[in-house]
Amino acid sequence: MQIILLERIEKLGGIGDEVTVKDGYARNFLLPNKKALRANEANRKVFEANRARIEAENAARRDEAKSESGNVEGKEVVLIRASSNAGQLYGSVSVRDIADALVEQGSKVTKAMIVLERPIKTIGVYDVKVSLHPEVSVNVKVNVARSPDEAELQSQGVNVIDAMFDNESGGFTEAYDPNAEPGEIPAELLEGGEEATEA
Repeated sequence: MQIILLERIEKLGGIGDEVTVKDGYARNFLLPNKKALRANEANRKVFEANRARIEAENAARRDEAKSESGNVEGKEVVLIRASSNAGQLYGSVSVRDIADALVEQGSKVTKAMIVLERPIKTIGVYDVKVSLHPEVSVNVKVNVARSPDEAELQSQGVNVIDAMFDNESGGFTEAYDPNAEPGEIPAELLEGGEEATEA
């Protein structure tokens, strides 16, 4: 479907560009969210008549997003989650979790602004892009940990999973004698040493 863009859309184009997109994308997302118009003569005339107003509104929204970006840029949110010993989360961190945590810190963001390339399924520190406006995006750090102490360590750059496995002692280890017969009890374990075997 041929459409006229009413705002800049990443990987498609800028305001006023005529592009071809899949019908479902246009019908289900671009047209209902007023991000585009169908490309026909009537809509072209409407767009050209309103172009200055559309560009001015976009510039105002962009300026507002730029002023808000200072309030969001570089923030760190800590999310405490249950996980396995290997660091796998029971479930995953969603865009809603990140948006809610940012709102609690006083940022004006919605879950639609959070850009997650893939779901977060393990503990660690992640850089997440927040798109405040099609032309303004900032990065925030998302620190997913099992406890506030772990989150503190991770923010200092410690990989807590590796550290946990490094500190772990090997548990029960048995003395090994390569010359012993299978099932034979080593002499030093018998009471009284070798005399016990001769008795």
